[in-house]
Amino acid sequence: MILFLKTYFNHTKCNLSRIYAFIWRVLKDKVKFKFNTISRTMKTSKIFLGLISIFTVCSLFTSCDNDTNDNIKRFPNAIVTIKPINGGESFNVWVSEKVQGPPSNLTKSPYGNKEVRAIANIKEEKDAKGKTKIYINWMDSIRTKQAIALKNPELELKKYGEDRLEIINGFGTVVEDGYLTLRFSTAMRDLKLKRDLNLIVQHSEKEPYKLVLAYNAHGDNRGRMASSLIAFRLSEIDKIAKKNGKKEVTLQLHWKSYQGDKHVSFKYHVRDDSK
Repeated sequence: MILFLKTYFNHTKCNLSRIYAFIWRVLKDKVKFKFNTISRTMKTSKIFLGLISIFTVCSLFTSCDNDTNDNIKRFPNAIVTIKPINGGESFNVWVSEKVQGPPSNLTKSPYGNKEVRAIANIKEEKDAKGKTKIYINWMDSIRTKQAIALKNPELELKKYGEDRLEIINGFGTVVEDGYLTLRFSTAMRDLKLKRDLNLIVQHSEKEPYKLVLAYNAHGDNRGRMASSLIAFRLSEIDKIAKKNGKKEVTLQLHWKSYQGDKHVSFKYHVRDDSK
């Protein structure tokens, strides 16, 4: 739907600031995703009245200023890995297996010597030699931590928490470049309260690539739903896969949701930093 609207409004040269703001509010506030379902609850009347209003206004005023580029820059279009070089004196931006390179408008990594995942608005460029560079309009780091391997996961798992959350099946949830990045939502009253979210590697012969998302809300597990992002480095999975001679494996992620226990499978390409 967004691609269709963008194409239409580019053609009519309409101002997109209100359009993108409206669509963003729809996606953020009016749509409730449930993982592994196509269930959505919407306030349909308001949405369609809003869309009709937009098309009506743009049909009448087709000579509006086109500020598409400025508005597109406001919203994230990628989740990337920031990879420091020489202690952060420079860095590479990993966008995908095919797209990666140094930034064209920054030198030092804003995160020092730490490799992190980040949500960003970027543009791919080519230098005079045809090499890929990444122009960064803006970026914001995602909390990034290692997945944990427990010696006795069955005994130790409970201490990491069994509170409930939802994983959002959409932008933000992805497995790539050695990371499981998750967009999740959970109920809370106090946004400032400490919360613990850990990814446990529950390895066994039967399920060598089983992961458990453990959440401890420290008692604050009711109230309004709020969402966030977190990324886990899958170093332990890489070790297990390499030991088994695998370059690609199927991850099984388990978590406790508001609808009960859930799980989902992800195809994971094992990261090899020796290349």
